[in-house]
Order: sequence, then C-alpha cells, then structure tokens
Amino acid sequence: MEHAGDLARQVDCALIVLASRAAVGAEILETLAPLKLRQLFVVDVPEKIAKLPVFETSGILRRENMARSTDVSAKRNVGLAVARMAGLHRVLFLDDDMRIPEAESLKVAAGLLRSHDAVGLKLEGFPDNSVVCHANRETGGFQDTFVGGGALLAATEREMSFFPDVYNEDWFFLLNRSRLRPVTVAGRAEQDAYDPFATEERARLEEFGDVMAEGIFAILDDAGELGEADREYWRGFLDRRLELIERTQLRINLVRRADRKKVARSLRAARDQLTSRITPELCVEYLHAWQRDLANWIDVCDRLEKKRTVEEALGYFGLTCAEPAKADCFASV
Repeated sequence: MEHAGDLARQVDCALIVLASRAAVGAEILETLAPLKLRQLFVVDVPEKIAKLPVFETSGILRRENMARSTDVSAKRNVGLAVARMAGLHRVLFLDDDMRIPEAESLKVAAGLLRSHDAVGLKLEGFPDNSVVCHANRETGGFQDTFVGGGALLAATEREMSFFPDVYNEDWFFLLNRSRLRPVTVAGRAEQDAYDPFATEERARLEEFGDVMAEGIFAILDDAGELGEADREYWRGFLDRRLELIERTQLRINLVRRADRKKVARSLRAARDQLTSRITPELCVEYLHAWQRDLANWIDVCDRLEKKRTVEEALGYFGLTCAEPAKADCFASV
C-alpha cells in the first residue's frame, strides 16, 4: 500500500483505497499517514455494496457453481462510478501486488486517454496469466500476456464498460457492444510472484472465464465481431481448448520435478471443468447475458448524478471513509 501512496504523492493525485476482508481501513490510514497525501480516501468496503446493479452474468455463474469468492470486480465497478460522479476523468486501477517503477510514466499514459478509452501498463516481472497458460509456458509452449486490470488506466467520462464477476474480467472491460474499445499500452508495471499451482481449485475457477475471454478475443484477432460467437463457434473453440490442455499434459515431464505433481493436478482440474461443466450453450448464454448487463451498466452510469466531492459520491453507494486508528486501490491521474 505504501507503493500506491508514494505514486500518488509523486504524481500529485487523489488516492482512493477500497479495503475489504483482511485489509482494515484504519490500519491503512496509519500506514499512509507519513506521506501526508493531500487527497486520501480509505474505505472499508462491505460484503455487499448498495446501489450497484445486479448482473445477470453473476446469476449464471452462481447457478453453475462457478461463482468467484473475490470482490475485485465489485470494487472496480464502484470505483468507476465514484470517479465518474466526482468528476475524476482519468483513473488508474492498481492491485496491491503490482509495482510501477517509474511514476512519471503514468503522466504519459494518462495523456493517451485523450484518444483511447483505456491504457494498460506493460506487465513485467511475474507473468499475469491463467493457471493453464502458466502450465503451457512451464512445459515449453509459447505464451503471451495481455493488458490486465491490475495496472490499468481508464477514461470515465465516455461510455463505460464494466468488470463482470468472472476470471479475466479486465478483458471484458476492454470490450464495447461488438468489438475491442480503443486501447493501447504505455509504461510498465511489475507483478509480485505467486504460485499459480498452489491449489487446483484456482485452475477450476479460472477455466470458464479463461475460455470466454480467449474465445472472444480469438474472434476479434481475426477482425471478427462478437455476433460470430454462436453455438458452432464455441463448439470448435472448446475442442481447441481441450487440445491445448492435453498437449500441455503430454509435456508435463518438462516441468521441474518438484512442481510436476501440482502442475499435473491443476491441469486435470481445468480439463475436468472444461469437459464436464462448460458447454457451447453455456458460452452463448453467458455472452448474451453479458451484452445485456453491459447495456444496463451504461444506462446506470448515464443516470448517475454528479457530486461535489469524492465523499458524496462514496456516500451514494453507502460507503464512508475510514477513521484514523489485502486492499485494492485506484487513483485519479
């Protein structure tokens, strides 16, 4: 958290910290106090945030027992709405496991929001990938990375997308109703290392979101549009996804011996989820629900009233700033 505070001090911008679960607002205030930030807002976020839309996509995942236990999407969505209401036209989302080594690069990236809806920082250090993609890399397969929500700048005064409560929610945020929004990359960020294979449940819960995002962007990479993602398309894509996992399983001996068993367990979990729970019909249903959720979110954002202060905007969602006594944050830049 000190890193986010130091960035805000160097760039001279407001810092809004959305703390939940193990993170306690009063403790964060105490940690950041020595920086003497001009505009610091630390909020203890409850389990449910008032007035956020109820998304149809979230209901589908609950029905299928694929719902996530994190609240990152809800916090990012309320961050977008608060920024829009308070007149913060440019925001940086920064996860607490991200580091930005050059604060001045944020000013360059923020300037690009004049012509782009979002600007991602190039991720260095530990790769930001799904469990399956990490396994593909560990076994010698080619694996790229993409713009991630952990270090992402966004313009809030334009028609806004939202973060659905699914893995790869940041990929969905970069979409409009039919294709990729204007997005570019500038600056760099580094992600802290972690063990993607520590629990096979991670692979199981990521699989549906990874399938959806990879499948959608495969169409866009071929200059297609979302309307092409029908049942037949998903049937073929799910077959290709299974081939990727099975090819990776065949190369498991290329993983160092100490990690081999847990990588194999994670791949089995992903494969089981793919073959037993994810169908072309579910993919089509989710995509159509997401499109309806997006239309609803745009309508909600268009009707948000402007507020004079960040505190007033937070209050609209039933949130108040913590008093002095694991967090996500975003900043206006």
